[in-house]
Amino acid sequence: MTASDTPKGHRIAKVIARAGVASRRDAERMIEEGRVSVNGKVIERAALNVTDKDVIEVDGKALATPDAARLWLYHKPTGLVTTDRDEKGRQTIYDSLPEGMPRVMSVGRLDLNSEGLLLLTNDGGIKRKLELPSTGWLRKYRVRVNGRPTDETFEPLRKGIEVEGQRFQPMTVSIDRQQGANCWLTVGLREGKNREIRRAMHDVGMVVNRLIRVSYGPFQLGQLKQGEVEEIRRRVLRDQLGLEEEEKTGTAKRAVRRNRKDVGTSKPGTRPTVKPKGRSGTPAKRGKPLTQKDKPPSSNKASRPKRR
Repeated sequence: MTASDTPKGHRIAKVIARAGVASRRDAERMIEEGRVSVNGKVIERAALNVTDKDVIEVDGKALATPDAARLWLYHKPTGLVTTDRDEKGRQTIYDSLPEGMPRVMSVGRLDLNSEGLLLLTNDGGIKRKLELPSTGWLRKYRVRVNGRPTDETFEPLRKGIEVEGQRFQPMTVSIDRQQGANCWLTVGLREGKNREIRRAMHDVGMVVNRLIRVSYGPFQLGQLKQGEVEEIRRRVLRDQLGLEEEEKTGTAKRAVRRNRKDVGTSKPGTRPTVKPKGRSGTPAKRGKPLTQKDKPPSSNKASRPKRR
């Protein structure tokens, strides 16, 4: 196929994801379920390219022009599930996000008992890009384990191990300090398999009793309090993700449009820190305040990407 034979536009699932309706995978599922139509005709396959001239509807509603891509830092407390809906009826992160937040998707997940930095975005393309193993961003965690390990205890993790038939890539593991019967570690990895750190630690005889994600690539938790949300500046987002180059080539073309109902009255790209509220307007439940005993030992001071 020559360049002139290549269909114009972008895959419809990609367009739906960038509009913030669903992830690309969920968009493909919605297409298979017959919930998406193009120019008045229901489609059943995701192998279709669309352009700005096509009229797309999802569940009978016209697909809105996508807002500018945005990214937020969220300090997830323990006790919340990282999912839209939970079949067990447990509280999700979306129940505790501030009122006025646009529809957002999480970049990866943190399990029920894990806490710390979780990235949120309104753009399905960014979500997919940051979750791909090829992105290779280092994710760092402060991990508390029960016991008195030595540096040699974690050597298998540094080389990469196989747990229950699943291969885990090498991790960086360093001991910070012993604190009574527990030991604080700093762990870094470049992939995000389900409960990877907990399972890997169990394989070397360690039990994790606390896990805090402190950074995801260049984005860091810093002093963000539990339950709070802070938006990344548009310029930082563009520089870190290369959106400027993509937009010039037309591969990430977006209409920059403000939604006045978004958090506060800030323009896309500002960084307000917002007090968390539940959807009913009442303050969201936060995790148990840290006591001096529970606080992780200090490490290099975390900072967010510097302004330019």
